[in-house]
Amino acid sequence: MSIALKAYAKVNIHLDITGRFSDGYHSLFMVMQSVGLYDRIILEKAGKGITLLCSDKNIPLDESNTEYKAARLFFEKTGIQGGVIIETEKNIPQQAGLAGGSADAAAVLTGLNILYGAGLSEHQLREIGLQVGSDVPFCLKGGTCLVQSRGGIIAPVKPAENSFAVLVKPERGVSTAQAYADADETYLYHPDNSRMLEACETGSFEDICKYAGNVFEQVVEVPERVDIKKIMREHNCLMAQMTGSGPTVFGLFGSKDDAQAAAEKLKKICPGVFLTEPVDCGVSVE
Repeated sequence: MSIALKAYAKVNIHLDITGRFSDGYHSLFMVMQSVGLYDRIILEKAGKGITLLCSDKNIPLDESNTEYKAARLFFEKTGIQGGVIIETEKNIPQQAGLAGGSADAAAVLTGLNILYGAGLSEHQLREIGLQVGSDVPFCLKGGTCLVQSRGGIIAPVKPAENSFAVLVKPERGVSTAQAYADADETYLYHPDNSRMLEACETGSFEDICKYAGNVFEQVVEVPERVDIKKIMREHNCLMAQMTGSGPTVFGLFGSKDDAQAAAEKLKKICPGVFLTEPVDCGVSVE
């Protein structure tokens, strides 16, 4: 018995570090958006053990893999005596700020819950997901959400309807751990979270774009970022910003023609350009 799922990437419309817990984890204030770029995950029941297969030879197929961690925690939580073969078709770039690993982990949890009929609630899946990574709870929920604290406090907000997203991934990758370490050592200028909260409450997508910010832009150097944003703005983007700890820069557009024109021009300066749209879920079953 098997199941196939799509694990969707995310972008951070807003990201602020608001504090640090005693265990070293950071408290965050974010507005996150799922987009149509996805990895395809196939789960097949096995007698025992967790086996990983992946189209990308650079992905580790051991216990450090987020899919492995998610599957192990699922079996530990449920007490189910079983195993799984996980086959992943990678489309979301690594170390890109797009939560590819977290999205895959969310798909594994969703799929195993269905495959084994475990009956875990959304809250229980999020609790497991948070042990894998701070973006996993959102990737389980998806859509457009206000996300706070360690990533476990999630509230849906008005979706980014009738818009198009262009994602640009420069060749370099970024270590999330290093980005947080650099942020800890830097005096950060924080975006206006109160205005962003008000925009989320009123459902004004225009204001959400207006007050958007990402503190990691102050500590993560992406040489191409200025040129990428310039091209996006030349094509009437609603906002242009780095997502997560980078290096991917994304733009939201109200017109598909503008988005396509920007994407074509951006392909001349960066190898990884994706034209997609916001989606209303983090994981879907084929």
